Amino acid sequence: MTKTALIAGQGGLPVRLAAALKASGEAHLIAEMEGFPADIPGADPVRYRIERLAPFLDHLAREGVTRVVFAGALRRPQIDPELIDARTATLVPRLLGAFQKGDDSLLREVIAIFEDWDFAVVGASDISPDLVPGAGVITGAPCDDDRRDAARAAEIVAGIGPLDIGQGAVVAQGLCLAVEALPGTDAMLAFVAEHAGRLRPNPNGARGVFYKAPKSGQDRRVDLPTLGPATVAAAAKAGLAGIVWEAGGVILIDREAMIAAAETAGLFLWAREP
Repeated sequence: MTKTALIAGQGGLPVRLAAALKASGEAHLIAEMEGFPADIPGADPVRYRIERLAPFLDHLAREGVTRVVFAGALRRPQIDPELIDARTATLVPRLLGAFQKGDDSLLREVIAIFEDWDFAVVGASDISPDLVPGAGVITGAPCDDDRRDAARAAEIVAGIGPLDIGQGAVVAQGLCLAVEALPGTDAMLAFVAEHAGRLRPNPNGARGVFYKAPKSGQDRRVDLPTLGPATVAAAAKAGLAGIVWEAGGVILIDREAMIAAAETAGLFLWAREP
């Protein structure tokens, strides 16, 4: 019998997945890291600390958990060495080594540790497939200039992916106006909103696109890029023509609200074939 543990961070995705698990009738539990409440309505979550990771994994096993899905945003917690138990201490070298190599390495190591406890790690799309749309224009109509900007942005995101910098870029009239880095999508689009007017060579030319895709080589069971209505609002404020993402590689939070917001703002939404 399958029992799923939703390891919930913050944001809308864990809420959506919790609702999908509940609607399916599948046995499940919700876990959240101390200090990072997921705020899932009606949930009574199990709380854990990194310093007590081994006891937490043992608890999941005793509860009959057979598969695990990670969802939501987390900041790296402050570690208290005095709280680390003996068994978790054996995992510390693996985690510290991964910490020093970037987020992708850390996530891969976390997955490996959960798999060492015989949990199957699955992606959000395994719980709710409709969250990850296939190829096609969802609303609006990108023009030829938009398609060229999208192709250029896809090249840029593919280039920065192996460096573990970010998962997005803004391109207008063939020029890269910004790339996503540690501050995230909102900060990047806010920068474009403030500066794009002077960065675009032709003020009457193509307004530009925001493109999002997974990093090349990343494990798509975790940290899949997400877009939601707030992204549409930020892209509209930045004066962009539309939002483009790699088909099959990006999660849409509240698709209907995104479409409504895009249509109101006059933006297109396009799941581009890789």
